[in-house]
Amino acid sequence: MKPIAVVGILLIALGVAGLLIANISFTEKTVIVDAGPLKVTADQQRTIPIPSIAGVIAVVVGVGLLFYGRNKASS
Repeated sequence: MKPIAVVGILLIALGVAGLLIANISFTEKTVIVDAGPLKVTADQQRTIPIPSIAGVIAVVVGVGLLFYGRNKASS
């Protein structure tokens, strides 16, 4: 399989995943107070939104790369 086709398939998969998953959430530990032997930490919930237009663009570009790779191979 050509590398351009592999990139196209990866973009399609990432685009579909981006459309299915609205955002990514994770917990981050931050140090609030660091005074010698005393350390106070807190957990903060972070959320990264994934715009749906990014998923659509990734799918469209991936399909375009697949067609481009197929047409280039048949020439």
